[in-house]
Amino acid sequence: MSDRTTEVTVRARFETAHRLPQLAGKCLNLHGHSWQAWVTLTGPVDPNTGVLVDFSAIKAAIQDWIDAQFDHATMLGAADSLLGAFIAYDLKHFVFDEHPHALGLRWPTVENVAEVIRRVAVDAAAGLPGVVVSRVEVAETENNRATASLEGP
Repeated sequence: MSDRTTEVTVRARFETAHRLPQLAGKCLNLHGHSWQAWVTLTGPVDPNTGVLVDFSAIKAAIQDWIDAQFDHATMLGAADSLLGAFIAYDLKHFVFDEHPHALGLRWPTVENVAEVIRRVAVDAAAGLPGVVVSRVEVAETENNRATASLEGP
């Protein structure tokens, strides 16, 4: 590895519904978004290949997880009163504070979605020497974004 440090960013897209019954206002209603996530990795460039990571491999690992768990699903908190209906009707759903990547995160806020994807990305990058997930930015709309960074748990 070289002394040169760089950042690379990959993007993932997904369609997911959620609701935030713990908040007052319109977000307590079930609603969906066209989400986007940008995952930034930082580390040394390999002097032999000239790259930090294989874009296709890291992006596939993150996107495959998102497709399996979030895409065309509904994100709910473990305490959400709608959860029973999703289970009863065998509807695709993701439960915050129950899934291993969402432990300690009670509700599917954009902030918590960013943290879940950060945890997924950390797992995906685990075998890459010197590479860290330095930032994950998630947008639920073109106006609303949250960032989970290296300092997160």
